[in-house]
Amino acid sequence: MVLPKPQGPILEIPPGMETVYSNLARISHSPADIVIDFAQLLPAETKAVVKSRVLMSPLSAKLLLRALTENIARYEAAFGEISVPVNSTLAETLFKPHQPPEPPKE
Repeated sequence: MVLPKPQGPILEIPPGMETVYSNLARISHSPADIVIDFAQLLPAETKAVVKSRVLMSPLSAKLLLRALTENIARYEAAFGEISVPVNSTLAETLFKPHQPPEPPKE
């Protein structure tokens, strides 16, 4: 006898719930919780605005890490490897000053 595979919970998204874009996350922890602050940092700004804070148990955070790892692997299998810059910080890569195109050589 084959038992059906259990399905996850049905997620309900409340009407009017705001979608948040984040290009910066700060992670901190206590013995009981993992805290992730999601923020937006604009180029040339020194202040990031936190848009959302998520508190999780360490177990839930580890399961999230596993789910993200699996999903990134699927994404890269479908669309190609995501290259991570070396010898620079993510902020430097995302927010390097605008470089105007070089004028044509005569």
